Amino acid sequence: MRTRTLLTLTAAVAALTLPAAAPASAADTPVLTTGAAGGTPVAVGDVLTASLASGSRATFYSSATGTSGISCASSQFTAAVTDNPAAPGTATESLTGHTFDAASCTTNVVGVLGVSSITVDNLPYSTAVSSDGTVSVTPAAGSVIQSTVKLRTLLGTISCVYRADGLTGTTDNTDNGISFANQQFTKVSGSSLCFANAYFTAKYAPVKNAAGETVYVN
Repeated sequence: MRTRTLLTLTAAVAALTLPAAAPASAADTPVLTTGAAGGTPVAVGDVLTASLASGSRATFYSSATGTSGISCASSQFTAAVTDNPAAPGTATESLTGHTFDAASCTTNVVGVLGVSSITVDNLPYSTAVSSDGTVSVTPAAGSVIQSTVKLRTLLGTISCVYRADGLTGTTDNTDNGISFANQQFTKVSGSSLCFANAYFTAKYAPVKNAAGETVYVN
């Protein structure tokens, strides 16, 4: 009986001296994951894409509260992940593509018959996605964010060039989307038919990686 008691005591002491298994740490979760919040890490180099959220449109209006301008039903962006640190933190991406299908665009600008093209210039842009849901888009050093809009008029096609220092958006894990609201561009060249300012609003969802998995922000 004494031997059994000593063995039991020795086992109990040994168990107390063994290190306990460490619980999963939040530091193990990167800013960007797929499948779920806290899911599989998005790899550096992975390419993310998103089109406009179902039923939504990308708009370029002449004022932040008006409805005069351009409205497009088809747009898409493409970005490559360049860094995905532990959350909370800021992941970075290189925005390599941002397109608008001119055939899906309409305009109600007086004197303008239609939209020939909308081109996003000076790519790539740097994109930062923070754990708090903030998205910041900035140009390369010495460059600017720029879009060239070509419009059809009775007198032929005109070009309107707009620039911005940067764009700010927000992410939403509910639909894995990114939203931009009333981001102001200023006209730097173009005829009087080109409005002086273009306020860009759009929601892209869901954001997916190359494997088609939805992306979450942690």
